[in-house]
Amino acid sequence: MPPPPPAAVLVTNGAISPHPPPSAATFLGSTPGAYTTARATAAGGLLWWPRHLLRLADSARLLAQFHPHLLGLAVPPRKPFEESLAGIEPLVNRSVRVALEEMRRSRRPLLPGEDMAVTALVRASDAAEEEEELEVCVQLAGYVPPVFGEVGARLAVAGRGRDAAAAKMRKGMEKMRPPGVTELLLTNDGDRILEGSITNFFVVCRREGEHSLNEPLSVEIMANEFEVQTAPLGDGILPGIIRQIVIEVCHDIGIPFREVSPSWSKHKLWEEAFVTSSLRLIQHVETVQAPKSWVNIERKTWADVSWEVKQFQFYNLWRSASVTNHGKDLNQGVGSITTQIKREISKRAIQEEYDIKGSLVSNECCD
Repeated sequence: MPPPPPAAVLVTNGAISPHPPPSAATFLGSTPGAYTTARATAAGGLLWWPRHLLRLADSARLLAQFHPHLLGLAVPPRKPFEESLAGIEPLVNRSVRVALEEMRRSRRPLLPGEDMAVTALVRASDAAEEEEELEVCVQLAGYVPPVFGEVGARLAVAGRGRDAAAAKMRKGMEKMRPPGVTELLLTNDGDRILEGSITNFFVVCRREGEHSLNEPLSVEIMANEFEVQTAPLGDGILPGIIRQIVIEVCHDIGIPFREVSPSWSKHKLWEEAFVTSSLRLIQHVETVQAPKSWVNIERKTWADVSWEVKQFQFYNLWRSASVTNHGKDLNQGVGSITTQIKREISKRAIQEEYDIKGSLVSNECCD
């Protein structure tokens, strides 16, 4: 017997769609606009929701100014549209509340361990005579988060960076996706890796002048030998919510961090890698592969390319009380620095859970 269809609902400007909602990927691929995707708990609490609303408004402003057609506009917006963007929070929250209430009322119960994915999109209204020139669409669906450490991401460097990086949009590069690859990475020069198509990308990189892995690494040695790297915003990457939280975590707990695009030419110095997104939060990387040649790459598919593969073998990079317990490593097959960052992110997710439903938030809603 096939599993039941995922719970889902689509709301536009507070009105529930009478038609079966498409998947988030299908909806975003066919609808212009700025969007953000957040994770909600089964009780209806949204993770880092105020940050998502700020980014959504910023993305819409950038698209309206520099790429109006990507927001459904033929020309740069008039003043009423800009004023609507200033008040985007109540417009989005209204549709999110309706979607949560509808999910609770009429959709199948969420499965054990299932959360929800909230995708909010803003665009210009199709009908010029409407008072609200800004249209808000919210798609809410069941989401089963992967168990950290069980399955790693398999990445391929396969395409150029975004045309409008600060504004979140989707980018299609499927012809360059090798079988088994779960995410595609972007690069403009074939060396400096910017980000994933739907994730931010990080490496734990050994600094020049290697330290023997056979010797225990104190915190002081680790600070001199390793650093977490991710591309800076100035290189044209998406300012991801979890990307910023990783930066804050590393700063707060003393993990060396540098905003620099990881260089594929130095991938032998990479000891760990992970990707982040608002749904999966953080996922360790098993492999990264890149074309050996970028000549005429835009005309090729994955089958036409000869690939070089980086396979991660995890070492216990940080041998300290924070990542060991009675002499036993706690990374369970995942790099220890990645594990440490993941723990801190999980703590902050609980601390920054946003109650958008008010009195409707209840553990009974999805039992």
